[in-house]
Amino acid sequence: MINTDKKIIECVPNFSEGRNLDIIDKIASSVKSTQNVKLLNVEPDRDYNRTVITFAGEPSCVKEAAFKAISTASELIDMSRQKGEHPRIGATDVCPIIPVTNATMEECVKLANELGRDVGEKLGIPVYLYEDAARSEERRNLENIRRGEYEGLEQKLRDWVPDYGPAEYNDKVRKSGATVIGARFFLIAYNVNLSFDDIRVANAIAKSVRESSFVIKDETGEKKRVPGMLKYVKAIGVELREYNISQVSMNLTNYKETPIHTAFETVKTQAREYGMEVTGSEIIGLVPKDALIEAGAFYAGNKSEEALIEAAIKNLGLSQLNKFEPGKKIIENLL
Repeated sequence: MINTDKKIIECVPNFSEGRNLDIIDKIASSVKSTQNVKLLNVEPDRDYNRTVITFAGEPSCVKEAAFKAISTASELIDMSRQKGEHPRIGATDVCPIIPVTNATMEECVKLANELGRDVGEKLGIPVYLYEDAARSEERRNLENIRRGEYEGLEQKLRDWVPDYGPAEYNDKVRKSGATVIGARFFLIAYNVNLSFDDIRVANAIAKSVRESSFVIKDETGEKKRVPGMLKYVKAIGVELREYNISQVSMNLTNYKETPIHTAFETVKTQAREYGMEVTGSEIIGLVPKDALIEAGAFYAGNKSEEALIEAAIKNLGLSQLNKFEPGKKIIENLL
């Protein structure tokens, strides 16, 4: 991905603030102030009340930048007053560490543990480890840890002892919430826009397409559990009142197995069964170049790299809500 002999890892923390630009800027500035770390992207969302910040660099420097960002967020974000459309459990909701070049997943797991220990011990924030860093199978999945969200954190701390940090719901934890830290493969945060605002339809489509199973009634009225349509896909329905639309908000946890265009076309087919159209989509944060090239090839066949990226942007409707700029959204272009 990058012509260097150095170890490069990426970190993509999600913060529970998408409206106060002063707070967002201070969190981003704590990352920018760290040597040998490059701030790649800052993407706030008012409806979700959430900001995704992406940065990359040498492992020890990325760990330092992540700690500073989590610390700043815990000082500036009061979770007891925070509301938004996106599920969350803390001021820094989730902080994944991703190998980019010359780094292994094992090294990222080690780094996640070191960061988790520092956040728990030095900042007094409960930390749960997830994905490849998880210490038990039930904690691999972010949704399992986040279930009950911030409002259910007091009970969560009783039922699930954190991997690091306090297990008591004190005044500090009431303000900061908990943080989920882990190591994982590159994830694409991908939202598909539906033609009008109907959260029930968005939720129904999300339930159908995501990998996790769901319950239906068969012809005899008996309930049975069936798997979702797309492997490596997590999905929820979200309403965006500002635009009078709803979204199927997805995390593509392995875009090589379930590509972007597969997720888009599947949601489009499901939407039509409810009399809805898909009007476009958006990528939150950054995307690997090969993911767009593959989507472009699906729609346009064998063309130049630039033409394939343009075809992906056009056919996926990536510039409907926010202009998609390859120079700012494709990770290789930034690194």
